[in-house]
Amino acid sequence: MTDAAPPIAETAPQPQPKKGGPLRFWFAIPLWQRILVALILGGVIGYFWGEGANSIKWIGDVFIRLIRMIVAPLVFFIIASGVAQLGDARRLGSIGFKTIGMYLLTTIIAVSIGLTIATIIAPGLGATFQGVTPGVVTPPKSTAEMFISIVPTNPIKSLAEGETLSIIFFALIIGVAVILAGKSGEPVARGLQSGSEVMLKVVEMVMEVAPFGVFALICVLMGNGGAEIFTNIAKLAACVLIGSLIQTFITHGAVIRFGAWLPLIPFYRGVADAIMVGFSTSSSSATLPVAIRVAEENLGIKPTISSTVLPLGATIGMDGTAMYIGMLTLFACQAFGVELSIVQYVLVALTIAIVAMGAAPVPSGSFFVLPAVLASIGIVDAQTALIVGFILPFDRILDMMRTVPNVTCDLAIATAVARWEGEIDVDEYKSAKDV
Repeated sequence: MTDAAPPIAETAPQPQPKKGGPLRFWFAIPLWQRILVALILGGVIGYFWGEGANSIKWIGDVFIRLIRMIVAPLVFFIIASGVAQLGDARRLGSIGFKTIGMYLLTTIIAVSIGLTIATIIAPGLGATFQGVTPGVVTPPKSTAEMFISIVPTNPIKSLAEGETLSIIFFALIIGVAVILAGKSGEPVARGLQSGSEVMLKVVEMVMEVAPFGVFALICVLMGNGGAEIFTNIAKLAACVLIGSLIQTFITHGAVIRFGAWLPLIPFYRGVADAIMVGFSTSSSSATLPVAIRVAEENLGIKPTISSTVLPLGATIGMDGTAMYIGMLTLFACQAFGVELSIVQYVLVALTIAIVAMGAAPVPSGSFFVLPAVLASIGIVDAQTALIVGFILPFDRILDMMRTVPNVTCDLAIATAVARWEGEIDVDEYKSAKDV
């Protein structure tokens, strides 16, 4: 009888090389981390590259154009679809009342923070306008004109020109009409839902370009003297930075913690993509597609809320803008020796809260509404033009900082409203997953 063959020794399975190589590795990294690395690298390389960085400016321009390309159709489809999904027009009123009330509250807080910080730091004291080229001052629209322009005379023209408030108004009308049409409106509701889903897929595709676009935008900014111009207006920059941090983490943190009764870390981790894009593009409107995506995929907010609250917020949720206009108002008062009484402080705060909600969600949009505020305290157009001319060369960096609280405001309020309406998956929110 022969001995049995010895058992074959078990060997540990050898690791197999991952397929896909660098491309697979790239897509495995969460998007916000790719954008953050691109932002840092862009700043460093741009600083050393200097004006040569202008050769890649076209990459950033293409990225901005891609984002702006999708904003108008996205806003129309997601709002019309979201309203149609409510099934009851009365719910739209409930959501709208809570949303606008919250935006007004956080805007007033932002103005108060801006005025307080500017009073303490006094960035306008000692400012000199010698050699400053006066900026172009756009005559402000009256309140009546602002409200009338919301109703589009030609919805197609509004879509083509990206008039966000008019698009929102028209989409709301379509959504409500679908609800009222009942069974006859169901095919339209399905079409709007399909259109919304397709547009969100387009957003995902465009966002894969974001790291390259952010890299180019920051590289060009730093290459053209970003670090130096930042130090040239240090006191105002310090005001904007401190105010943005307070509004982003304390005010909006309070909305999440005490308004929605949810933990903070999942929120800030979940909205990182939107913060990075908002910071690099300086535009709440350009950030809207990303904000919608992170709200639904990271925070667990249902489309019925994300599709109504966020587009509205991209237009009227201007905490950073309100805070900045408050700072510029006191900057002007300090520079020109204008003393404000307590009553004037209150009136200025209320005026800013109103006009900021009508500010354009684009870079340097604050300058479009600043003349209306300064005129209310006796600062004439010629003086306002000096302020604009003095600030404008530095405004892009300041704009980047103050866009962040605009973005977190929209997402914090959307989270709170979703919680109140029972339109959020709390388990998904708490998972704080990376995407």
